[in-house]
Amino acid sequence: MKLVKMSLVAAMVMGASAFAIDNVKVSGDAKLFYSTNDAGTASLFDQASSAADTALRVGATGDLLKGVSFGVTGMGVSTLGLENNLVANTWTGAHPASFTPTGRADVADKMWVSEAWLAATVGKTTAKLGRMELDTPLAFSEKWSVAANTFDAALLINQDLPDTTLVAGWVGKGNGVNALAPVNAAFDNRQDLSAAAGTQALGIDGIMATGAAMSTFVDGGAYAAAIVNNSWKPLVAQAWYYNVVNVADAYWLQADWDCQLVKNAKIGVQYADISTKGLAATFHDSSAYAVKVGYEGVQNLKVSAAYSKADKDGALKIANVATNNLVGAQSKLYTEAFWNYGYVGAAGAKSMNVTAEYNAKDIAKFGAYYTGVNNDDAANAGDLKELALTASKSFGPLDTTLAYINEKANGAASDNVVQAYLTLNF
Repeated sequence: MKLVKMSLVAAMVMGASAFAIDNVKVSGDAKLFYSTNDAGTASLFDQASSAADTALRVGATGDLLKGVSFGVTGMGVSTLGLENNLVANTWTGAHPASFTPTGRADVADKMWVSEAWLAATVGKTTAKLGRMELDTPLAFSEKWSVAANTFDAALLINQDLPDTTLVAGWVGKGNGVNALAPVNAAFDNRQDLSAAAGTQALGIDGIMATGAAMSTFVDGGAYAAAIVNNSWKPLVAQAWYYNVVNVADAYWLQADWDCQLVKNAKIGVQYADISTKGLAATFHDSSAYAVKVGYEGVQNLKVSAAYSKADKDGALKIANVATNNLVGAQSKLYTEAFWNYGYVGAAGAKSMNVTAEYNAKDIAKFGAYYTGVNNDDAANAGDLKELALTASKSFGPLDTTLAYINEKANGAASDNVVQAYLTLNF
């Protein structure tokens, strides 16, 4: 589902240790996602206001030599013909599309290699090269939809220093929607679903380029370096630096503290800055900070509250620069909404998030998420009030989630969204 709050540190450490594979291992999943809304004059469950997609992901990892491993993942998406019957749009923009003389969309299936990498480990140093998913604060694979964007990249990860992970990386290509292109601009690499309307971009998630095509990352690729430290066990601190060639220099600082002063309390702080240069030299720099307080002292219950503020003049959003940054890219700020991305990281945004998650064993996992954004400049996304309620339950390998979202943006009337997520893991 859309809410993804994965620990960056956990992801990096997992990535560094996942290469010790004794035998070939095959895994994957099949997904069916559905969404409908009553925005404007639309009605829930009407074809015109609904979207659906299916996806199949199959991957294999294994050892080639001692200390040398590989990973290959194939991805396929299909609407099963639903776009001209029960729904009017897809989830992912990866589908190629053509149009009949009457303007009816013919959305094609698409298959591609989403990952193909080699990794070599010597001592506590691992080098990884090829096509892969990434999880860094400002350039990452958005995995909440039916298909995640990936990168052609090279990574070097070292853990020789006690309780410290050092990371260096290069990103050359990606298949996310152009990082600096607004929806429907002439240089956007998504296409319209309806030739007649010409305004509805194919795919409601705003992540993938048409055909999942790989292209140069931003203008000329990007370099990244990071240090993650856990020397003091209650605290995980990380610092990231990016050089996006001919576009920006950026850094991200974050500390997450398992507070011992109040048992089961957790505190986090974040600060990010994007300084433009080269092609974007005339843009204003962007920055934002966020704080979060959580409590897990009640059995099966997790609650948290977060606040963030972005500076008023920033041109780029404090959000993923790999997937349509100027419109609706996901942000790693603690205040990120459940469904409506593109608000909390926008210039001038003052945001708050309250989250409560309860695991009612043998019944379901329930979640309640509220995000409020106050932004006086509607040109920078504007105001948002979003309440999301979810119920999730697994039936063996089948994960199911139902979500209800009430959303109100920029003074417009509130509308409702109903979604269903089915994922079969194997």
